[in-house]
Amino acid sequence: MGTRRRQIVFAVLMVLALVSACGSAEPAGESAPATPGPVQPAALVVKVDNAPAARPQTGIGSADVVYVEPVEGGITRLAAVYWSQVPEVVGPVRSVRETDLELLAQYGTPVLAYSGSAPELVPLIDQARLVKASPQEVGNAYVRDESKPVPHNLYVHPARLPKPEAGQSALVLPSGPAPSGGRPTATWSVKFQSAAYDLAWSAGWTISVDGAPLVSADSGPVSAASVVVQQVSTRTGRFVEDASGTVSPVVVTVGSGAAVVLRDGAAFDATWSRPTAADPTRFTTADGTDLPVAPGRTWIFLVPA
Repeated sequence: MGTRRRQIVFAVLMVLALVSACGSAEPAGESAPATPGPVQPAALVVKVDNAPAARPQTGIGSADVVYVEPVEGGITRLAAVYWSQVPEVVGPVRSVRETDLELLAQYGTPVLAYSGSAPELVPLIDQARLVKASPQEVGNAYVRDESKPVPHNLYVHPARLPKPEAGQSALVLPSGPAPSGGRPTATWSVKFQSAAYDLAWSAGWTISVDGAPLVSADSGPVSAASVVVQQVSTRTGRFVEDASGTVSPVVVTVGSGAAVVLRDGAAFDATWSRPTAADPTRFTTADGTDLPVAPGRTWIFLVPA
């Protein structure tokens, strides 16, 4: 009986040990939850005029990211994105374009300050993941500078706008060390149909437009730690978005294409890719290595291929 009892006790202890081990292990076929990546800070976006009559603009030198978009007539407008340093005033503010709805979806639900839109575009704006902040919604945030002509004189006070919501999307432009393979580069030119930009490296990329330095009235000459020249396709817009009756091109920013990333005084050939509008745009080298931007401000030129 003594031997039999010892065998039973030993068997019971073995079963208890197995049960304890199984209880502490992960269920078969499941893995530990992945550590979430960096989250995009809550963003404010302001559509900024870039016509000669609008210069010098105010507040563009503080933007974390500036997108240079082609619009009707081959000119460009700016989408200035802020999260780390929001200036007191930004402008002149101009209208939203169909391009912006797809482009800005990667920022989660940004607050978008704009002067208005084509009436036909309103339903698409209402459906987009953004917080509308035009004079129609927050009129007290906007003022006119009577020393400038309409429509180049509308300015916004960001502190009077709704606060953007945080933690809704992956980080749009990760920063980090540059990979190998860059070509030493001191100057670069970017041309649109009716606008020309020149970049010069000197501890940052200083920006000139149409032969003159680009200046922000509140902070002086504009420069960026990184500049991305992103080749994009365009399609004809569905709506007339200009007072003259001209249809604005719509930039396609979902998909993939060629790009050049300028940082640290060097040029890196890259591929951009963005599977869906909710995904951030990623830049990689020829062998698939991630190509981050340098810490600091970034300008992205959306250039029709």
